[in-house]
Amino acid sequence: MAGNPEPLSARAKLAVTAGRAAAAVSRAAGRGSGSVIGGKVALRLDPDLLAEVAHHLDIVLVSATNGKTTTTRLIAEALRANGGVVSNALGANMPAGITSALAGGSEAQYGVIEVDEKYLATVARDVTPKAIALLNLSRDQLDRAAETRMLAERWREGLSGSKAVIIANADDPLVVWAASSSPNVVWVAAGQEWKDDAWSCPACGGVMQRPGDDWFCGECGFRRPTPSWALSGDEVLDPHGSAWPIKLQLPGRANKANAATSAAVAAAFGVPPQTALERMHAVTAVAGRYDVVTFQEREVRLLLAKNPAGWLETFSLIDAPPAPVILSVNARGADGTDTSWLWDVDYSKLAGHPICVIGDRKLDLAVRLEVAGVDFQVCDNAVAAVRACPPGRIEAIANYTAFQDLRRVVGN
Repeated sequence: MAGNPEPLSARAKLAVTAGRAAAAVSRAAGRGSGSVIGGKVALRLDPDLLAEVAHHLDIVLVSATNGKTTTTRLIAEALRANGGVVSNALGANMPAGITSALAGGSEAQYGVIEVDEKYLATVARDVTPKAIALLNLSRDQLDRAAETRMLAERWREGLSGSKAVIIANADDPLVVWAASSSPNVVWVAAGQEWKDDAWSCPACGGVMQRPGDDWFCGECGFRRPTPSWALSGDEVLDPHGSAWPIKLQLPGRANKANAATSAAVAAAFGVPPQTALERMHAVTAVAGRYDVVTFQEREVRLLLAKNPAGWLETFSLIDAPPAPVILSVNARGADGTDTSWLWDVDYSKLAGHPICVIGDRKLDLAVRLEVAGVDFQVCDNAVAAVRACPPGRIEAIANYTAFQDLRRVVGN
């Protein structure tokens, strides 16, 4: 277990104070929580601050293309059964935001930290985690992030020889290849709905064979490892073969998979599966995701989908027609400016739903829907889109900055 926090050095104290002041100014100016700018200021004054504020904590790092914010929240709830937790719950997942979060956790025992895929190796080097959860890798922000095989290679190199317990998804070949460089891996059968980024073997480039739920490379023999934890319907199977019911208010198969991984992480810290899964029931929404908001006399459910894998999972949450759907896509810095990923999403799954399209790139999305043969109308903004829908439930799906824009409009 982590020990009591040692007093920060004079330089670290100055850096933390300056960072908090910068964050306060940012909040006062209405520019968000200030955690990122606060962390940047603090790290400029003390480049070693991240390691210093993490020293006394048992750290869990969570990284993936999709699901890391939710899984971070679920793990944090589970570990609170054993002690205090500090976490970057709002998703500021690069070194600056992580530093800001950990700087506020002097009395905590655990640090549960979401990490951007590009920065996993760097952050792991600085904070010496006890556990690292790896959920999935798929295409996302290709103008900013590396191609998925390159990201997996960075993970593989960064985790080589790591003393952390790696809790990894046995159903994603890219994750398995990355995690296999570590001597201590706990495999979880969490599933993989989106497979279009894992048809070639990351080890040799051969064609991956996928009979049923299994996978293997016919050329080099790289194959799915035997999991010790598994998602089975509405239950988690532990290494002893016991089945534990998943108790979630969050919807969908993907969140059950997140819960299975979270239970495996919690067990590594001595929290029994039953306790962990019961505590996860307290999570009703994550940074606005899955919230249902009353707006313009309609009930709007807010759903975040940032890339093809995320959109595939999100479509599975939507009931059969005629529930109206609002789609919003931006292409700002935080989203990635390349919208070519729209062509990898099967929008025909929305056929029969009344669809309204908004966002900075609404015309890009409109062209994609036109080609998919799906009926839609383009609206000027979120208010117009909601008014165009009949009274009742509306499903609103948006990528990252479009989601934040939507939250501001509907008052969430």
